[in-house]
Amino acid sequence: MSETASSGQDGRIAARAKEELGFSRWWQVAAAAAMMGLVSPYQYVWSSIQSPLESALNVSPEAIGLVFTLFVIFQSGSQFPVGWYRDRHGPRRLTLVAGVLAGGGYLGLSVATEVWQVYLLYSLGAVGVGIVYTVAVNTALKWFPDRRGLTTGIGTMAFAGGSALVVPYVRANATVGGYPGVLQNLGLVIGLGILVGAVVLRDPPNGWLDGVDVENGDGDGNGESGRNGEGSESDGSRDESAGDPATNGDTRQYEWREMLGTWQFWLMYGMFIGVSAAGLMLTAQIVAFADALELNAVTATASATVLPVAGGVGRLVVGDLSDRVDRERAMAASFLLCGVGVLGTVLFARAGRPLAFVAAVIVATFFWSPQYTLFPSVVGDYYGREHSSANYALLYSGKMWGGVFGGAVVGWVVGAASWSVAFAVGGALAILAGVGALALRPPR
Repeated sequence: MSETASSGQDGRIAARAKEELGFSRWWQVAAAAAMMGLVSPYQYVWSSIQSPLESALNVSPEAIGLVFTLFVIFQSGSQFPVGWYRDRHGPRRLTLVAGVLAGGGYLGLSVATEVWQVYLLYSLGAVGVGIVYTVAVNTALKWFPDRRGLTTGIGTMAFAGGSALVVPYVRANATVGGYPGVLQNLGLVIGLGILVGAVVLRDPPNGWLDGVDVENGDGDGNGESGRNGEGSESDGSRDESAGDPATNGDTRQYEWREMLGTWQFWLMYGMFIGVSAAGLMLTAQIVAFADALELNAVTATASATVLPVAGGVGRLVVGDLSDRVDRERAMAASFLLCGVGVLGTVLFARAGRPLAFVAAVIVATFFWSPQYTLFPSVVGDYYGREHSSANYALLYSGKMWGGVFGGAVVGWVVGAASWSVAFAVGGALAILAGVGALALRPPR
């Protein structure tokens, strides 16, 4: 498609969206991104409150360390039922529930007196985070079939980078006496902010793009099936002469059971696990890794600080780029460079080169984090927009296994071999994911 034609098509989709909403569709992305930023402390600020919680409850590091594993499991595992419900009933009720769970989770933590209470409250908060995450990502997919990479990049960038705004405040009060007040304030802001966002969010009505082709590689135009477009072929049959569904306006709208029948999903699932394993290992273990290899405290702190910033920028930049180039090749390049960056942390840590080590952390995180932009975009490209919430949620469940690697498996490898071996395995998994992306092509 020529640049002029693409611009005209974007304008038609934007105009149709404004007719339905009464305002610019970008407000949908803004509300989704704001909510993503609000819930991001659950993942990125945990390391700052872990120590005072451990001291206040007088429990072992192993006992309190289970909290992050539970977070990953509940945040990832909740997304399929959430996505299934949202595709059928819209985002508003779910988002209201998310506000109660995510805000209430932190409020409850501020007065928790037993470790089991921390497990329960952080898990409930994680479900709230999972709701916000799947609602936000799929709001972009549903309203922006023409700009999937950029708009999912904005939302996931907010999730990665939003916590950077509160890290100084949390760390300044990360004491046994100070953390309850921090959690109470964050809980109130999170809960109220999400409730406001729920008022703004809505899904497109049935057939809102009838007569508007989306043919620039993102493929949802007229002829949508099911609830978002009546009268299409529910059995999935189509005229083979229509060509590649990723490059014309007649993309089949796969339900999750149909998606599971394609080899592309299972290849992407393996890729998702591999890249998540490398990235979550980096997120959870970079300070311990730096300490174990006797890098100075400044290097360890700098590495932890650049993680959310590099991740947020990477999601936006690579996501926008993927709208302009072949998305599968963008995935391959991103994941290969992530693996190279992780292996670089091993090389430079062993060589005692702190500046190069921090640079390798930046490279690895910058190119790992876009998985949360690239995968939902490809799911929309391949399987359509109508069931995107449930479809991407199934793929996102691979994060659970990545989290198991980043926590329990890394701990076992460190005990059996060394930190260097554990990080080298993580880098190799990311490289394998990049190689796998070269085999991807749209299902027929």
